[in-house]
Amino acid sequence: MDIKTASALRRLRLVSAPEAVSFLLLLVCSVLKRTTDFNAVPAMGMIHGVLFVLYVLFWLDAWNRAKWNAKTAALYFVLSVLPTGGFFAERKLKREAEAAVIASRARREGVVSA
Repeated sequence: MDIKTASALRRLRLVSAPEAVSFLLLLVCSVLKRTTDFNAVPAMGMIHGVLFVLYVLFWLDAWNRAKWNAKTAALYFVLSVLPTGGFFAERKLKREAEAAVIASRARREGVVSA
């Protein structure tokens, strides 16, 4: 894995958890808006919107660089629209990055010829 691919996956991983948190907070703010006088939906909506757009941009970049198949790319996109999906995406991306580092070290040391 080259440095640009690793960077694209890292960016996606770093934005996935905050995007999930903002989604959950937006849901809480929506409930509070309807049950109390507290209305933070406009502010939380803006924050979540920015994080979601960043997630989609980083997802497109990672898909392009990592050469994911359609199933993998679709999985990461579906995780972005589920309320807690970003946490699962972050965990899966972390495992994928660790596996890539191990494979890279094995190739460098001559253990694997791929």
